[in-house]
Amino acid sequence: MALSLFAFVSSITPGPNNTMLIASGANFGFRASAAHMAGVAVGFCAMIAAVGLGLGGVFRAFPALHKVLALAGGGYMLWLAWKIANAKGVGVGQGASRPQTFAQAASFQLVNPKAWAMAVGAVTTYAPADHYRANVILVSLVFFAINAPCIAIWTGFGVGLRRFLDRPAILRAFNISMAALLVLSLTPLVFELVGR
Repeated sequence: MALSLFAFVSSITPGPNNTMLIASGANFGFRASAAHMAGVAVGFCAMIAAVGLGLGGVFRAFPALHKVLALAGGGYMLWLAWKIANAKGVGVGQGASRPQTFAQAASFQLVNPKAWAMAVGAVTTYAPADHYRANVILVSLVFFAINAPCIAIWTGFGVGLRRFLDRPAILRAFNISMAALLVLSLTPLVFELVGR
């Protein structure tokens, strides 16, 4: 029950994934954002399993790798914020603007600071040492079951906003706001890097 509550709270609260999904829903619609949603859910589930089954040890052995990944992730998130801020219009087929693919969304988890915090917190708190590997897999499956509907809610909220975003000036303000929230979500990463 505690794991389910942790998974729900960490999945439903704002963060880089949810910010991008609300923007995707608003700009492209629910169906066109399906691959993006699936990539987030599957990518994060795989990340939990990878952290629990040894990736965390790699970062402990090579701390510089964590800093390199954090800097690359921050740069990538700034680039994504720029793309969101400059999206041209509501709907699919707006030139170069298109929703993230499954692979892009799944790989984004590697550079998402909130995803790392969630994965490490989930494994260290909810995967007891007895039958550790089975517990890690269970934690990742529980997260998948809870995370998938939560991200669908964020995408659906974006879709619900589409009718209010039919004027270019309003859509532009919305996209700039979503980009700003994405940049703001980098604040913990900045404090972490400055504190090192």
